[in-house]
Amino acid sequence: MLGKLLVIGFGPGSFDHMTNRALTAIQESHCIIGYKTYVDLIKGLLTDQEIISTGMSEEVSRAQAAVRLAEEGKTVAVISSGDAGVYGMAGLVYEVLIEKGWSEATGVSVEVIPGVSASNSCASLLGAPIMHDACTISLSDHLTPWTLIEKRIDAAAQADFVISLYNPKSGRRTRQIQEAQRILLEYRSPQTPVGLVKSAFRERQHVVITDLENMLDHDIGMLTTVVIGNSSTFLYDEKMITPRGYQRKYTLDTTEQRLKPHERLRNENEPWALHQGKKDGEREIEVSATTEELVPEETSLELALEALNKVRGDSNKIQHTTTVHHPVVSVFEFAISPGVANKHFTPKQMITLAEVVGDEGKMEYTPHHQIHLRIPTSQPEIITEKLTEAGFILEPLGDVFQLKACDFCDGEKKDSITYAEEIHEKLSGLELPKELKVGFNGCGMACYGAVNDDIGVIFRKGKFDLFLGAKTVGRTAHAGQPVAEGIEPDQIVDVIEKIIYEYKEKGHPNERLFKYFKRVGKIRNYTYKDMTPKIEIEPAPCGD
Repeated sequence: MLGKLLVIGFGPGSFDHMTNRALTAIQESHCIIGYKTYVDLIKGLLTDQEIISTGMSEEVSRAQAAVRLAEEGKTVAVISSGDAGVYGMAGLVYEVLIEKGWSEATGVSVEVIPGVSASNSCASLLGAPIMHDACTISLSDHLTPWTLIEKRIDAAAQADFVISLYNPKSGRRTRQIQEAQRILLEYRSPQTPVGLVKSAFRERQHVVITDLENMLDHDIGMLTTVVIGNSSTFLYDEKMITPRGYQRKYTLDTTEQRLKPHERLRNENEPWALHQGKKDGEREIEVSATTEELVPEETSLELALEALNKVRGDSNKIQHTTTVHHPVVSVFEFAISPGVANKHFTPKQMITLAEVVGDEGKMEYTPHHQIHLRIPTSQPEIITEKLTEAGFILEPLGDVFQLKACDFCDGEKKDSITYAEEIHEKLSGLELPKELKVGFNGCGMACYGAVNDDIGVIFRKGKFDLFLGAKTVGRTAHAGQPVAEGIEPDQIVDVIEKIIYEYKEKGHPNERLFKYFKRVGKIRNYTYKDMTPKIEIEPAPCGD
């Protein structure tokens, strides 16, 4: 039986601003998946659910894990602050489902549970700044080209939208908010009211009201939402207020109104509207001065296309009757090597490599006897065909299985090469929760450092020794734990396969093998032992 995906927006972070449906959805879930900070915000609501929390930039792995668990029959809560459909996880969950061929009729059930978005929660603390037409723009250019973000800011500024800027600044991204201010000042007064709200309705909430000219003098970070008023937004008693236009038709300081209720929607009392105040039933026909032919009214589609042309700045108008197809050119990224045991490149291979990479591509040699390639192309199959014909082994990059084998003393110690090649053939490129390397050494000297990889396999005296869970980086780095010795050669491939597939099935997104081994306590019949070195750090002398 298929499970259910609950994509939950829990609002700004306080329980008071969470919907009742969000609360019950969390309680009915078997698993909670989310960014670590978001999990911490709702920890008071958690009971015995399985928790999968990851860091920033791990959204795809979170969505993939959620889909996998739901397909296993579990009810899975994917949590986002604010609204899950506004820069949240809702769209990505659907995208991952679509890649798997999901349909609502036959696939897992999906419910998107709305929450209070940051623009709304922050606006409530500022007064009433988004009472009229408003838009949200994210300044993060990690996924969206900056040239497109610039056009959106420019268009919104010209159209006099109230603008909420999300992700305005981070430790690395500092120029984007400066560029946004520059564009806005081309269209708006320097005294335009601006609200800066950090961590709305959370413990460290901080609210500042300033203006467009001076907004960069204040602290702005990733947790800040910047709300920029339009041309009519004004300040009163430290509140930002954007009038909707009632003053055009109503008197706000008297109870008796100038217009009676039946008069308020008459055309003549709305000269600013599309009909320009023409009386009911009156219709103006536009006539061409040269041909005396009726000029057809533009359709809504034509108006939209004209607006799109202006936003894009295209020199030629886009016509809805014309479709122009351009070849999609993407960057093809993968790794190559001359072989599992073979570490020698031939001149022909190097010539072929130079030809396919060309002037636009990039090559990077790695410590693992691989070359990583990044080649802009619309025809990756031509590249793979040429490299395969030249004798290269091609492998994907990312969170996949990789085999690192020694050169077996240039083939002199060849007894275990066939086992390394079989493991590579069966598992190379297999998608896993996190990148995983199996180090394979052909003799007991282990000079290739197999014990320092996620899984170490060493051929010694005609049999295999096995090491699990090395931690390769950091102050607490350590070699793998020796878990077995004397494994018969006809068993080693099966042993490695079973370990890998258990980790693939049960590992959390972005969870390295050593973390998984520590969390579960046992892989197959191998029990975890703490290999972390106990280090006493001497205090650093002054000035260092």
